[in-house]
Amino acid sequence: MSQTNKQNSSIIAIVTMFFLYAMISFVTNLGAPIGVIWKSQPEIGGSNVLGIMGNFMNFFAYLFMGIPAGKMLTKLGYKKTALTGIAVGFIGVFIQYLSGFSSGIPGFCIYLLGAFISGFSVCILNTVVNPMLNLLGGGGNRGNQLNMIGGTLNSLSGTMTPMLVGALIGTVTKDTQMADVNLVLFIAMAVFAAAFVILSFIPIKDPEAARVTAETKFEHSPWSFRHLKLGVIAIFVYVGVEVGIPGGLNFFLSDPSERGAGLLENAATIGGAVAAMYWLLMLVGRLCSSFIAAKVSARQLMTVTTSVGMILIIIAMLLPKTTTVTMPLFDIMKFQVTYATVPVSALLLVLCGLCTSVMWTSIFNLSTEGLGKYTAQASGIFMMMVVGGGVLPVVQNFFADIMGYMPSYFVYLLAMAYMFFYAVWGSKNVNKDIPV
Repeated sequence: MSQTNKQNSSIIAIVTMFFLYAMISFVTNLGAPIGVIWKSQPEIGGSNVLGIMGNFMNFFAYLFMGIPAGKMLTKLGYKKTALTGIAVGFIGVFIQYLSGFSSGIPGFCIYLLGAFISGFSVCILNTVVNPMLNLLGGGGNRGNQLNMIGGTLNSLSGTMTPMLVGALIGTVTKDTQMADVNLVLFIAMAVFAAAFVILSFIPIKDPEAARVTAETKFEHSPWSFRHLKLGVIAIFVYVGVEVGIPGGLNFFLSDPSERGAGLLENAATIGGAVAAMYWLLMLVGRLCSSFIAAKVSARQLMTVTTSVGMILIIIAMLLPKTTTVTMPLFDIMKFQVTYATVPVSALLLVLCGLCTSVMWTSIFNLSTEGLGKYTAQASGIFMMMVVGGGVLPVVQNFFADIMGYMPSYFVYLLAMAYMFFYAVWGSKNVNKDIPV
């Protein structure tokens, strides 16, 4: 192959990886807004716990696929692993589409199966996309730059998903069906299908380093490090907070019983747009933090953001929903900025997106500091703990059914408090005597 053809193939592969990076958050963020549809069905009875179960199934898959995905990468290589993840993703979204042809509990069960299979896909893609972009970029600064661009597209896609689903739904009623959001599912399947075809024809050589790690001897395990064990818990609760805050907010603003919160029409549209603003602020936070990360330590960043996050959640819980504010939102269907009156609590929870934007990287860096050759094993454990993004929202919505939406946010307040504890004390490496 000529040098020009190699460069063209590399560019096509990079663009394909960008799309897959975006699809990770696109498919993941379908859970909460689509859950708004299912919880409105008479058979579900408005249960928040059942409504959030699609999100739970998506993240529950990580518990089973976290470590196998890493082993798959070692045995099959980057390209075959990526193709497997893409194929599984297409099947998962297609099953979610099929759920629209059945109503009630049967359709709901089919949807949950699709969400679970989609979870396998995003777990596999999460494992392969980052190192594959680094490989395509030739490592170093170029590889890191491609991952930064991919992360930005990931956040942008995560912003658009609840906004688009909410716009397609409009106002949720018992007659709202999965078929109303078929456009979103068609987009997902089309991207997966195109990525599979394109990637199939692009030659990608795996790095030799990926094979060497299999021969490395380990005298201990990552669990020998206290700061790693506490960091695993921090990752678990973090993903729950990151996903749960906007997901619960979407449910709150879309709920017909919350009309007193100032939402009279197009509640699902407004709820999706408000949740999208949270993801948009996460994007802004990641961009801003990239400029200060070299001067501010991960521990300092975590301490400040968890402190501010706790304050925002406490105030949001205490303010009555009748205290409202006019908030700018983006109407994706009309492609223009609109305004809606929402509770001040909603705005405060949206601002939490700035805080959560830096937490994954900070926790990962603090947890793996000083681990040396055990870092790769720790990464597999972290991938399993993404299941927290399914568990905590279920817990929060369980309490929301009992005590209401805003009081139930104590779940995320406690999670935020634990992350504060981890930043201040739990992240210190006290096992420096272990050879790495």
